[in-house]
Amino acid sequence: MTDTPIAKPGALDVEDVSVVVNGRTLVDQVSLHVAPGEVVGLAGPNGAGKSTLLRTFYRALRPTSGRVALDGEDVWRMPGKRLAQRLAAVLQETAGDFELTVYDVVAMGRTPHKRAFAGDDAEDRGIIVGALEELDVAALADAPFDRLSGGEKQRVLIARALAQRTGTMVLDEPTNHLDLRHQLDALRLVRGLGVTAVIALHDLNLAASFCDRICVMEAGRVVAVGTPAEVLTATLLAEVYRVEADVSEHPVTGLPHVTVLPGLDRVREERPRGGLLA
Repeated sequence: MTDTPIAKPGALDVEDVSVVVNGRTLVDQVSLHVAPGEVVGLAGPNGAGKSTLLRTFYRALRPTSGRVALDGEDVWRMPGKRLAQRLAAVLQETAGDFELTVYDVVAMGRTPHKRAFAGDDAEDRGIIVGALEELDVAALADAPFDRLSGGEKQRVLIARALAQRTGTMVLDEPTNHLDLRHQLDALRLVRGLGVTAVIALHDLNLAASFCDRICVMEAGRVVAVGTPAEVLTATLLAEVYRVEADVSEHPVTGLPHVTVLPGLDRVREERPRGGLLA
């Protein structure tokens, strides 16, 4: 990898953020503090509001109320280029391919650090090649991005974010479409960078392995925040996911390990929902 340093990790603060679209509240008064260098997992069932909340971080969706701040500064008041120098996003969507090669897509990560229409210099090329190698896609550098598999595209998008060399990253389901090895490689990479990261994950065991804390959302609200051991309980899984599950300490890692017990989830559907406090 290049010697060009990663930017200083930032502090992310979500302050009473709500998002209302067409009269429907998708995010409801969410507050969350992410310390510099902390990795926080965002979990919850489909429709919980995870992706909507993340979109407010990288200015794809303006909050109806509240604010998102990076090192105390409202991201919506920051010049776009300066925000892109400090925060990188890995999204689920891959629209707008424009027949670019893999190299071209990763090179886009250097755009915030250059003047308009400036080409790549030796430093840029070193960063781009290094990012391609880190994500195991160097052999695809000349391949058309729009012809890649879903997993290959995802690795390229993570490489693009890596090429930005930001100190803060937002990742929306970055392990989607990835095989087991590349899931682990991608999350190990993010974890090893020392950046501040908020990662939406469906796999709770991956979240337990790579996140300092987990924030669980349901119906647009935060219902629990804490370490994996504090948050991943059978009670929470029953309340939020409507499943029966066993949560035990993994004999090798010592981390919480979730095992869903198939066929027992119907029992929870008939039980009244309780109130979990964040």
